[in-house]
Amino acid sequence: MTKKDPIAYWKANIRYVLILLAIWFVVSYGAGIIFKEELDTIKMGGFKLGFWFAQQGSLYVFVILIFVYVRLMNKLDKTYGYDE
Repeated sequence: MTKKDPIAYWKANIRYVLILLAIWFVVSYGAGIIFKEELDTIKMGGFKLGFWFAQQGSLYVFVILIFVYVRLMNKLDKTYGYDE
């Protein structure tokens, strides 16, 4: 599909954003706060894993999700003919 369909393009874009934000929420809020006690039984680099996710893990996941979003959007641009 190489035709420009802005409504379908926008819906796919919003779907990607919502999925990636949900992943970030689960990692930052879930792993750092909700599941902290369970994760603290595991140590990573001398620190409890719950502490690590609350302090560093969510930032790393956010940066990774930025790269994933760029890749997804490049594919979406090609699919709908918005690439240059």
